[in-house]
Amino acid sequence: MFNKKGQVRMLEAFLAVLVIFSASLLSFRFSPPTNFDNEKLLSTLGMQTLIELDGNGTLGRLIDNRNWTAVRDDLKILLPVGVSYNLTVYDDAMNQINNSTIGNGLKGQKVVSVEYPCASQSLTSDLYLIRLQLAYAG
Repeated sequence: MFNKKGQVRMLEAFLAVLVIFSASLLSFRFSPPTNFDNEKLLSTLGMQTLIELDGNGTLGRLIDNRNWTAVRDDLKILLPVGVSYNLTVYDDAMNQINNSTIGNGLKGQKVVSVEYPCASQSLTSDLYLIRLQLAYAG
């Protein structure tokens, strides 16, 4: 009286739905979460690096002298290995004033940008905006 083929098909369909549902739950459960902590760490690292570099007016003095090599060397020392960066210096009219690249080739999927206002301690007291872009290389 009962159709055994129909019962087996219903059982097969139920098991298929169960497998697909379980697979979607497992893939959601084990997928890596979006990590905003890395962006926050890079942002904090960038700001701390610029503050350290500007200690005693050093950064403003280097910019006044257009000593981009010294800025690059100082960043190379202060930033950890595995962090790529690019630094751009703007004057008070937002014109880029560094004529050479200050960075080690920005590589990475998530780039964090930190802006830091800097004033030189010269007689003219020029104002600069430093934009430091950071990413984990790799």
